[in-house]
Amino acid sequence: MTEAATNFETLLREALAPIEPPADLVLRLELTLESISEIAAEELESWELKAMRDPRNWVRPAAAVVVGGTAGAALVVLRARRRSHQQHKAGVAAARDAAERTLRDVGGEFRRVLRLP
Repeated sequence: MTEAATNFETLLREALAPIEPPADLVLRLELTLESISEIAAEELESWELKAMRDPRNWVRPAAAVVVGGTAGAALVVLRARRRSHQQHKAGVAAARDAAERTLRDVGGEFRRVLRLP
C-alpha cells in the first residue's frame, strides 16, 4: 500500500511540475497579435459605405472591430507588462546598488568616527 502511495505521489509531482515557457513565446505572441490587428484594419479599410445600408453586411466589419480591438488591447497590455518587468528588474538592481553604496558609506563613517584604518 505504501509503495503504491509513493508511486502515486511521484507521478503526481511529475505531472504537476512547473513548465517554463519557450524563450520566444512573448515575441511570437506579439507578432501574432500585430498581424491580427493589421488584418482587422485591412478588413475595415475595405468597407464600402453603400453596402453598410443593409444590416446583413454589418457582421464582417463588426467582427473586425471586435477582433482588432481585442488584439490591439492585448498587445498594449503585453508590451506594458514587459516594460514594467524590465523596469522592475532595473529597479531591483538599482536598489541593490544603492544599498551596497549605503553600507560602504556607513562603514566608512564608522571607521572614521572610531579612527580605524
